[in-house]
Amino acid sequence: MFYDKTFDSIIIRVRVTPNSSKCALSGIFTDANGLDYLKINLTAVPEKGKANQELIKFLSKWLKQSKSAFTLICGETDRYKRLQLTAADLSVTEQILQQTENAYDSPNH
Repeated sequence: MFYDKTFDSIIIRVRVTPNSSKCALSGIFTDANGLDYLKINLTAVPEKGKANQELIKFLSKWLKQSKSAFTLICGETDRYKRLQLTAADLSVTEQILQQTENAYDSPNH
């Protein structure tokens, strides 16, 4: 699972590929330690926080949350990131994340 739920937020693990041809979800990535990450391609270049801004904008549209609900808690200059999502109604967001997990639940991703 590429996310963890706490009592008042969701922590999402993301692996970004900046400077891509389009902004899109591209599957689930599992690292050498067995942690899953949501793979997201970004068109922004990884300089001066542009890719991080685009990532938050992308996630806010996809999960139907405000950009201010997201906090980058780890990986500011790394392609592996953790974002905290604090929202009033996390149940809808968790359903979207579960659907995504199930859609990419394949050993080939």
